[in-house]
Amino acid sequence: MSLQDNAAQYPTNKHQQAPVGGFIIDGQGREVPITEEMIKQACDALEEGRQRASQQT
Repeated sequence: MSLQDNAAQYPTNKHQQAPVGGFIIDGQGREVPITEEMIKQACDALEEGRQRASQQT
């Protein structure tokens, strides 16, 4: 299966972002496309954790 095939399975609309090229597996074993928003949230969480850790030392 190609990335194009995967993208066809997850059409975009106003409320859903296009996948950025990867998938995660959820608790039910389903592939969930990784979106740019998911990456931004993860980066924000990492930055908050880094800032808290630097304040504690």
